[in-house]
Amino acid sequence: MIAERIALRERLDRATGHLETPVAAVDLAAFDANATALAARSAGKPIRVASKSVRVRALVERVLRRPGWSGVMAYTLPEAIWLVRRGVSDDVLVGYPSVHRAAFAELVADPDLAATITVMVDHPAHLDLIDQVAAPGGRPEIRVCLELDASWRPGGPVHVGVRRSPVHSPEQAGALARGIAARPGFRLVAVMSYEAHIAGVGDMPSGQAVRGRAIRAMQRRSNAELLERRAAAVAAVREHADLEFVNGGGTGSLAQTAADPAVTEVAAGSGLFGPTLFDQYSAWQPTPSAFFALSVVRRPAPRIATVLGGGWIASGPTGPSRQPTPWLPSGLRYRRDEGAGEVQTPLVGAAAEQLRPGDRVWFRHAKAGELSEHVNEVHLVDGASTTPVPTYRGEGHAFLG
Repeated sequence: MIAERIALRERLDRATGHLETPVAAVDLAAFDANATALAARSAGKPIRVASKSVRVRALVERVLRRPGWSGVMAYTLPEAIWLVRRGVSDDVLVGYPSVHRAAFAELVADPDLAATITVMVDHPAHLDLIDQVAAPGGRPEIRVCLELDASWRPGGPVHVGVRRSPVHSPEQAGALARGIAARPGFRLVAVMSYEAHIAGVGDMPSGQAVRGRAIRAMQRRSNAELLERRAAAVAAVREHADLEFVNGGGTGSLAQTAADPAVTEVAAGSGLFGPTLFDQYSAWQPTPSAFFALSVVRRPAPRIATVLGGGWIASGPTGPSRQPTPWLPSGLRYRRDEGAGEVQTPLVGAAAEQLRPGDRVWFRHAKAGELSEHVNEVHLVDGASTTPVPTYRGEGHAFLG
């Protein structure tokens, strides 16, 4: 492991040594290996790439050329429109409801867009907004996906999982499906449910064995409940619509979700980059493929090396798990009283003694696609060579900005 990390550092330094920092790099060998491993875990069901976890058009296109991958799960409607217009995919599911009126106006004005993009709904108000933009009869039929809440409610006020869709029970799913089917100008084509408390919560937290056992027990019981409820909900929806697909899962639950007979396709994206949050999963851990380098600019003490920048904090509950991890060279860590700073980040540890101003430290981000929001381009490392490609930001897009 140590030898592999030394070799990785040498390869990244050699491939990007001519570039100024901060610099982001993706190791294509690891990226492709992760794509292959994820496809093997999907039990033959197609994987829809979650673009939120990549945010680099060239890499979304790259994975879509690989066996087992088909379609995109976008995170905003403007992004979905852009991806279709750029020829990335002719099958894009928007993974979250949208109220972007200008984007809906563009969607209804173009029959080709309307035929290739599926929008998410979990409430009649989402349909009302589209009708306000363009009345039915004067627009193409809008493809709709119903989101089923996948959280676990074992009883009483207990709620395990994120608060997403208000549609939780099979009865609620059937009622909303019936309402969609009764409205002109819409076609219900899909159901999605994302079990974030399984796919997005590592069951092997470092140094927390008791918590890990509790998480695994929760996930087993929740998955058993979801298998039964999702099947019933899909059956209820099928009474009102001819579904084209049922989507579920994420990198952390890919194999488990793919085994669900009610699911026809799964989604994944984070596993392509292998961010640090996925180091805490027992079932499968992707090979880290995405990194960013910062330069050492100070040596304030013999065992302290300060790099410029570093405060690329991930979304979610604040805490140490959302900070990027100093990865190469091995043996670096944050000072307890400072952490990752916006302008400078002091690092301590035995490896800090060997660093000098001008040397590089390679970091891994806590989450996947958020790395791309900090740079205009990433450098695709293939052996000793590197090819720059723009991120969404580098192409002039901040879809959540």
